[in-house]
Amino acid sequence: MSAWFAGALALALVVHIAWLARASRNRATAAHAAEEASIRILIPDAAGVSDGTVGVVTWVGSWNERRVQVRTIVDTLATRKLPARWLSVSITESVAVPAAFDMMMRPGSPTTFSKFDHLQHTLPKAPGFPIEAVLRTDLRAARFPQNLIAGHLEIFAEGHAKELLITPNGVRIVWLLAEAERARYGVFRQAAFGGTRLDPALVERLLTSASALRDAINRQERQVA
Repeated sequence: MSAWFAGALALALVVHIAWLARASRNRATAAHAAEEASIRILIPDAAGVSDGTVGVVTWVGSWNERRVQVRTIVDTLATRKLPARWLSVSITESVAVPAAFDMMMRPGSPTTFSKFDHLQHTLPKAPGFPIEAVLRTDLRAARFPQNLIAGHLEIFAEGHAKELLITPNGVRIVWLLAEAERARYGVFRQAAFGGTRLDPALVERLLTSASALRDAINRQERQVA
């Protein structure tokens, strides 16, 4: 009788785990569909181009006649106190800079969304940059319009913006959407973010900021030329 009971209990446990897994997949599918719908409010032609990397979802499309990319990244690196969910927003149009200019706020540990740690050259900061910011480039001799860039960093005063990357191919801003729920992660090691969803208004703010900076850099370069 005890063997029968143990077998029934094991079967019930397997069924329950399968149900939980199916429910989790269904929630993930519904959440992805909802976020894609939110993105298309702002970028009607948004197309998913994710490459299968776990925790990374990518859309590309057009906004204000500019090519753009919107990406969410779940960062579960062991060096972080809590997993984080990042929003990466990019204007993928040419910029008149000679190399990569990467500004990282409070760079205390490696990240999954950036190559900042692999950039070899640290730049001195012009006045106007946040105290917590570190600037790096991949070309030692490169010169950047730092005074101009410093005038477009209002969005970094809010504490959620993490990175500004400017390259000849575009401008990217990375924003902290949420950190994992501490209790759930501490007990179950599950990165749950409390139902955080993409807000089209936030995406538009970041795109507007990145676009304005790109335009200002290119306009200044034309004036110098």
